[in-house]
Amino acid sequence: MRIVLLSGGSGKRLWPLSNDTRSKQFLKVLEGPEGQTESMVQRVWRQLQHTGLSEQATIATSKPQVEILRSQLGDEVDLVVEPERRDTFPAIALAAVYLYSVQGVSLNETVAVLPVDPYVEESFFYKVTELEGVLDESGAELALIGVKPTYPSEKYGYIIPDQHEAEKHNHYAKVSRFQEKPCETEAAEMIEQSALWNCGVFAFKLNYLINLLISLELPIQYEEMLKQYGRLQKISFDYQVVEKASHIVVTPYEGYWKDLGTWNTLTDEMSTHIVGKGVMTNSSVNTHLINELNIPVCVLGVSNLIVATSPDGILVSEKEASPQIKEILKDDTQRPMYEERRWGCYKVLDYTRNARGEEVLTKRIIVGADKNFSYQYHLKRNEVWTVVSGQGELILDGELRLLNQGDVISILAGSKHSVKAVTELEIIEVQMGSELVEEDIVRIEMEWTDIIQNCVNWGETR
Repeated sequence: MRIVLLSGGSGKRLWPLSNDTRSKQFLKVLEGPEGQTESMVQRVWRQLQHTGLSEQATIATSKPQVEILRSQLGDEVDLVVEPERRDTFPAIALAAVYLYSVQGVSLNETVAVLPVDPYVEESFFYKVTELEGVLDESGAELALIGVKPTYPSEKYGYIIPDQHEAEKHNHYAKVSRFQEKPCETEAAEMIEQSALWNCGVFAFKLNYLINLLISLELPIQYEEMLKQYGRLQKISFDYQVVEKASHIVVTPYEGYWKDLGTWNTLTDEMSTHIVGKGVMTNSSVNTHLINELNIPVCVLGVSNLIVATSPDGILVSEKEASPQIKEILKDDTQRPMYEERRWGCYKVLDYTRNARGEEVLTKRIIVGADKNFSYQYHLKRNEVWTVVSGQGELILDGELRLLNQGDVISILAGSKHSVKAVTELEIIEVQMGSELVEEDIVRIEMEWTDIIQNCVNWGETR
């Protein structure tokens, strides 16, 4: 069996901590087994490792999330990267073509697809492995996992099994129909019919999807799929595949499962009411404070609130009202003010436009010990670095030198540069140029040993 984890999302529902690059699965607000904070994706990956499934797992994601996935899970995790975001069917199709044409996975292999961020017990992943046997026994095109409901929720979709088929098989049933987010009364009626929550987990034989792509005249070779990816229709897997399948079965899961997609559901699973710098009075009942700013926040005598602060903004919301934030911010186009990268993180401190019409952006950058930037140059901006703390090595246009606290470095547009932190390195970076965007980077090499070696080969280091 192969596992495909879908990592997407624009990050609006957990604003201001989440944004286009740091969506909900990357927020480090959960408590790990040793008391450390961890994100949802780190929790799921740890569970996959404990259940022996991580080596069979591939994460399908988009370009903006590659750096933070590398930062939180390491460089060894297997990624399939969409050239652009196009919904779940194109993402799953790309992953299937990658498994088939790059990794050489057998067409008879079972592929299980699941979200990268379910909040579940480890038993859930053992349930995922059962989908292979369910497919083999039932002969179905798709096998799903449905969670046994604990209450008639209006927040989830439902899978209604065929009652007659359920009586014939004690561990799976043919799917009769699906129902999207019913009202509470309808949900209660469906639960009486043994309906299950749709948790977005399903499996198929690889040849099922490869044959479907052939019928749609889409590429089944990975490089060609990447080239043609932009012409794939933006459509969900549910609409393109599930609704058209003639034989779908579902197997029930009775363990703990929760979608931590909103502030009110996420805070239910947090072990502390305060994350970051702040104080809260005892009279503030069922209120959570998550503060990523370096200034104190005081919460006095207010209950059932979420108070969240980050460089992207400040949210003060009654918990039940917090899901509205996605709709309120649907037209927001502000650039992310905080990002995690494979080498560390950065926070935007200030942004202005000067009298000459140039943009000026100031960042606080943290580079982890033994981590490095790529060897790169910019086309549209100059940079000035001031080393606040730590020690590192700098290559600037082929010249290698040490960086120490207090050093000031000027990097002109077109200058090739990279830095490696010997100890954790803090840099204040001021960018000045006509267009200050993260895409204004031309990368030459990624790994420090390759950077040094190639500079020697090019005759640059001196």
